[in-house]
Amino acid sequence: MLKDPDSHFSPQTHIIADEGFKGGVCVGDIRSKAGISQSTTSQYLSILLQSGLVEMKRIGQWTYYRRNEETIKKFEKYIGTKI
Repeated sequence: MLKDPDSHFSPQTHIIADEGFKGGVCVGDIRSKAGISQSTTSQYLSILLQSGLVEMKRIGQWTYYRRNEETIKKFEKYIGTKI
């Protein structure tokens, strides 16, 4: 879903005002779409953040996540050399 947020989530109003984090999605929207609890969503996103697969930005009281495309490309390249 984070690969194509425009197709899976409604417009992120606070992100529109902050073009420096294009493609970010609010944690609440991710939780709602995934259908899991807030604590589980936060735990999964924390693991993805620690691994470098996503990036996070706080804007006001909201927290947004987006894919870290640079890390994902490096990971894809690494997998391609190991298979």
